[in-house]
Amino acid sequence: MITIKSEKQIDGIRKSCHELARLLDILESGFLKEGMSTKDIDDFCYDYITNLGGKPAFLGYGGFPASACISVNDVVIHGIPTKKHIIKNGDLVSIDLGIDLNGYISDSARTIIVGGKSTEANEKLCRVTKECLELGCKAAAKKGARVSDIGRAVYSHATKNGFGVVKDYCGHGVGLELHESPEIPNYVSHLSPNPRLRAGMVIAIEPMINMGTGKILDNFDDGWTVKTADGKPSAHFEHTIAITNDGIEILTKI
Repeated sequence: MITIKSEKQIDGIRKSCHELARLLDILESGFLKEGMSTKDIDDFCYDYITNLGGKPAFLGYGGFPASACISVNDVVIHGIPTKKHIIKNGDLVSIDLGIDLNGYISDSARTIIVGGKSTEANEKLCRVTKECLELGCKAAAKKGARVSDIGRAVYSHATKNGFGVVKDYCGHGVGLELHESPEIPNYVSHLSPNPRLRAGMVIAIEPMINMGTGKILDNFDDGWTVKTADGKPSAHFEHTIAITNDGIEILTKI
């Protein structure tokens, strides 16, 4: 069932989202450096969130053992931070995070290029994936939009640029729980419900776009890691947005 949030609830979610946006801004503005471990990044996120009086929304969710999903290069999502995984200049580091602040939950992701530069192909992948998110948000803002309009916008832009779209995972409702209805696929699914977007809905739009095939592998021993089937890089961007009578509000953007 889709939960329509009250203004009070949206305000609480907004505060959580703004704190998450600030954290991701810090990470993107030079915090990530060659030689750091993915566990170093996760520790920083945990300290930041708990110092706010919040809780990492991912920690313990379904048994996930960290505060952030940190997915590097060919890892699409759900990468588990470790001390052994050392990042290098040019790596694509996707950081997916959520904050539970007084019961209100935010969710956002960014792919950050360590050192600011990578191959031309990697930089294009990141740019196009971010554009897919922006186009998905614009589609959601149109009067009378349905869930399928978001997926159509994302899929069209990604495939036009020669990239693969992950279909096994998708966006979702969010705000009072980490994962709520409806699902928000990054393509047009004729098997999934296609509700019209209504004021008071809060959703997470999150394109997961691969350099090559959109197919994935998720049969790893840790029970979490998802990689591209062909070993090529992946990028991941996500915003939590609120549907309003006047369009949308991107809550994880300040």
